[in-house]
Amino acid sequence: MRWRRRLTGAERLPVLVQYGNRSWLVPTALCAVIVGADAATPHSFAAASWLVLVPAVAGGLCGPVVTAVFAVVVVAAYPLVDGRWGPPQGLGVFFLVVTGSALAVPLSVLRARAARYVERLRGAAETTRQVVLRPVPAGWGGVDSAARYLAADVEARVGGDFYDVLATPYGARVILGDVQGKGLPAVSVAAALVGSFREAAFHEEDLATVASWLEERLHRQNMLSTQLGATEERFATAVIIGFPQDAPGEIAVVNFGHDGPHVLSRDRVRQLAAGQGSPIGLAHLTGGLPPVERVPLDPGETVLIVSDGVTEARDRSGTFFPLRARLDGLVRRADGSAAITPEGIVDDVTAAVLRHTGGRRTDDCALLAVRRP
Repeated sequence: MRWRRRLTGAERLPVLVQYGNRSWLVPTALCAVIVGADAATPHSFAAASWLVLVPAVAGGLCGPVVTAVFAVVVVAAYPLVDGRWGPPQGLGVFFLVVTGSALAVPLSVLRARAARYVERLRGAAETTRQVVLRPVPAGWGGVDSAARYLAADVEARVGGDFYDVLATPYGARVILGDVQGKGLPAVSVAAALVGSFREAAFHEEDLATVASWLEERLHRQNMLSTQLGATEERFATAVIIGFPQDAPGEIAVVNFGHDGPHVLSRDRVRQLAAGQGSPIGLAHLTGGLPPVERVPLDPGETVLIVSDGVTEARDRSGTFFPLRARLDGLVRRADGSAAITPEGIVDDVTAAVLRHTGGRRTDDCALLAVRRP
């Protein structure tokens, strides 16, 4: 099914939010099958009354205009078919066909309205997604990057995971985070944090100051939510990575209680230490923010950050997705012949997660891979 964001005036009349431009073929084929069955079966068997199904099927698949056409055709054709190859059904069945055909049209109108409403919701969800997970141009910030997002709620299109890549006066800076909880409150927190990061990471040279911005932003977000009746405060794990212009052989990392990123080179995979500091929003309980750590990064090495929706993805037997084994296998298959690219890593892991879970996800999955060219 292909949904248009907007239909032109010329498209609305024949389509009217139907499931496909050729959906009229289904009720047409059904009508032909019913007439053929009535003609091919013994005289004692009458199938003409089944024509009432034709406008009903059209109402479920086509727009109101097409449904009305089928309703008129069925009502006009029934007297010609009734009694031709079988015993006459009488006025009672004819009135049933007329009533069923008449009801199919308003039902089609209601279905079309519901479809338009769903389309508006899809548009709103996509707009929200673009705010939280805006597209990142190739080479943005002077780094190669690739990202994927698999929402647990396919219709919502976005959840509590977030990421971004920024071009700043101090070099590229990236973030990937995972908000505790689900639903609109988690989306609201994700939008607040990614918005704060975009401003702070651009204006502040010190990543420790950027981290304090995020902590303060979530603190104020929780205060507002409490005043609006929220029963629990939110927190978020996250990893911030900076690519300093004055130190091309290393990166700066701030880890808010998140799993350690993986670093892939041509011949090996290593994992950075998991965050020892508290998640964003809980610094007041632990007495401070996580430190800024400098980590060596050789040319061509790619950093992969994932949310726990990846590492905790389960198959039917409950087995967790083996991320490290997958990355080790990816490096072995590359066999040192070429650099492991961000796009290749993200595509490979995403496909593997979907195969492992069979397409069933209970949590959002976010992946971000980045490297210096």
